[in-house]
Amino acid sequence: MNELRREPLLGRWVVVLKESLAPDSYMPLVEPQPHIENCIFCKDDNSIKEKYVVKDESGRWMVKVVEAEESVFTLSGDLGRRGVGMYDMMNSIGVLETVIESPEHNIPPEDISEEHMASVINTFHIRTLELEKDPRIRYVMIHKNSGAPSGDTFGHPHSMITATPVIPKRIKEELDGAKNYYDYKERCIFCDIIREEERTAERVILTTEHFIVFAPFATRFPFEFWVMPRRHNCSFKDSSEEERADLARVMKRMLRSLRRLLKDPPYNYVFHTAPSRIPRMAQWHTLGEDFHWHIEVMPRIRRLSGFELGSGMYTLTTSPEDAAKYLKKEVEDGD
Repeated sequence: MNELRREPLLGRWVVVLKESLAPDSYMPLVEPQPHIENCIFCKDDNSIKEKYVVKDESGRWMVKVVEAEESVFTLSGDLGRRGVGMYDMMNSIGVLETVIESPEHNIPPEDISEEHMASVINTFHIRTLELEKDPRIRYVMIHKNSGAPSGDTFGHPHSMITATPVIPKRIKEELDGAKNYYDYKERCIFCDIIREEERTAERVILTTEHFIVFAPFATRFPFEFWVMPRRHNCSFKDSSEEERADLARVMKRMLRSLRRLLKDPPYNYVFHTAPSRIPRMAQWHTLGEDFHWHIEVMPRIRRLSGFELGSGMYTLTTSPEDAAKYLKKEVEDGD
């Protein structure tokens, strides 16, 4: 019989089908990729404003942060909060930056060196620290689109950093869910999840000194996995240098395994971290105790149905337990 599972953080229900599909059952979502000849990241375009650059010993750039073209955000002006009748509005204050992860168009992040990947992770960290200095910014989100169905419009390895004057609804729901759990049990829900996943070991894919990788009990997408620091910490910006170096190794291994298992699928990943903790009216006073930053990696291997979009109840065509089993074997075989 099929199962209904409740996700403990948000209270969302998902359907897990009894007949769990194997990886080779999924047909790739094929969409045309941008041509390398038209890639703006491969050209020396002096009109693109560089915000931050990492170079190798020879002086060649490895990682570059630039202002995104046609951004919907600007840092000019004030928030201008106002009401129009019953509706709330403000100016579109914020930042959209592109992190170009390599000068090479056809080398994905899982194929660069560990040192290069660590430079990418450290760039995320440095830019987060810088963007959160602006008191107008409430949230900094690091996210990646890889492959056309994911929203990737460039084809060149890159990720995005978006800083907004509001906390996105999906993040706000997670923060509220974590706080409610803490208020009831006086424990971090994410730390409890780590203990439960290690206890059962059914969905654990990879463990290292600093991180655990697992397929969540009631995830949304087949083969979705989370990367979570073992040390309780609400904010990525408070991660240590050793943790970021370990994260670089973990992300390389996991993205390489995902590519082999699902034949180079499109995917998205998102860093879920604490909002800016600039003091504001006693908000988030327990954030350091109840939240736990993590990364959610979501393969885009099937399209959502109208029921899923309308209800928020997702259907899992491969169980988290089976997904973890396949991914774990791929990780171990890759070693």
